[in-house]
This record gives sequence, C-alpha cells and structure tokens, in this order.
Amino acid sequence: MNILRSIKRNIPNTITCLNLLSGCIATIFAFQYNKEFGTLQGYQIAFIFMAAAVIFDFCDGLSARLLRAYSAMGKELDSLSDLISFGFAPAALIYNMMLLNGAGIWALGAFLITVFGALRLAKFNIDENQSTTFTGLPIPANAIFWVGYLSWVGDYGYPGTILTLIFVVLLSYAMVSKVRMFSLKIKDFAWRNNVRRYALILGTVLFVAFQKIPGLAWAIAFYVILSITSRREK
Repeated sequence: MNILRSIKRNIPNTITCLNLLSGCIATIFAFQYNKEFGTLQGYQIAFIFMAAAVIFDFCDGLSARLLRAYSAMGKELDSLSDLISFGFAPAALIYNMMLLNGAGIWALGAFLITVFGALRLAKFNIDENQSTTFTGLPIPANAIFWVGYLSWVGDYGYPGTILTLIFVVLLSYAMVSKVRMFSLKIKDFAWRNNVRRYALILGTVLFVAFQKIPGLAWAIAFYVILSITSRREK
C-alpha cells in the first residue's frame, strides 16, 4: 500500500518532469534554428516540444487535483519546469531568430523574457490569491505568443530588431504587471459565468483557422484585451 501511495503521490511530479524535459529538448532545437531535420527546421521542432510542454503543464495540475496529490515540492518543481519550457526556450528561439537576421548584440535582449518569467513565477509562488485569476500574463501564454510571432516571421519575414525588442519589453512587463488575467479553469459550464472563456476559445479557433500558427499571437493579444475588460469576473 505504501508503494501504491508513493506512486500516486509522484504521478503529477512525473508529468511535470516531462514538461521540463520537453522544454530542454525545445531549447536544443532552438539553437539549431534553421537547420533542417527531414521536412522540418529546428525552430519548428522546438514548437512541437513547447506544445508538448503546454500539454504536460495542463495535465500535471489536472492529475494533482484528481488524485489529490498536492505537495510543496510539486509547486516548486512546476515553476522550475515552466521557467525552462516557457521562459528560456522561447527566449532562445527569439535570440537565434534575431541573430540570424543581423541583430548582433541586441539579440541578448531576448533573455529579458527569461528574467521576467522567473520574477513572474516567484511572485506566483508566494501569492495565495491566484487560483481563479492571475496577476500578470501567465508564462505559458507568453510562450504561446512567441510561437505565433516566430511563425509569423517565418511566413512573412523579419519585421526588424526594434519592433521585436519592443514586443520583448511589452511581454516581459505584462508578466509582472498588476493586470488581472482570468483563468481558463471552468467550475461549471454556465454561459453567464464563462462568457469570456468561451469567447477566448472561439477567438483562438478562428485566429488559427484563418492564420494558422501565427494566429496564436493574436489569440494571446485577445486574451489580454478580454482580461482587461473582465477584472471583476470570477
């Protein structure tokens, strides 16, 4: 029985470690940005592993709730994993994309995403009031935005170092801002309690349907707009 309890207790942490592993692999491919691997380039494979990290990040929390296997270590491990998968991996992608487009030393500015991501996670871990809403842009949402942005660059071309750095600064600030962002956790399926959640889901589907992966950047922008207008929503 003790063995079964131990296995049950460590299932969420195991899934969290898969998130971390996915982020590490995504980072490896981020530094092989334009290298071809069959029909895919390095940055596209990085996207795949970042997507896997998002799935594992969702599943570890879900499994912890279903199994009632909460732990202080699990909370810290989750944040450490998120920092790699959603803070360092996207920063590495931005850095390499900027280097390939002649940004030079300015490409180092990409790692502001990692620094502010760490600050955002540290604040989250000591704040007991972020169960149904978040303060600042969640770090996975930051990563999703950059997947969309980098895919847009791949499709339409580099928009310039200055504009990219402006986005880096804005997203970095968004993560540590005091703006209340609604959670996607749905307690019930009543329309009146989930209007903005359903609107975000529908908007994301439409953005991706019309623009494919670049539409993810617009979806995160839409999420920010909805959150700004829904600060009193539970």
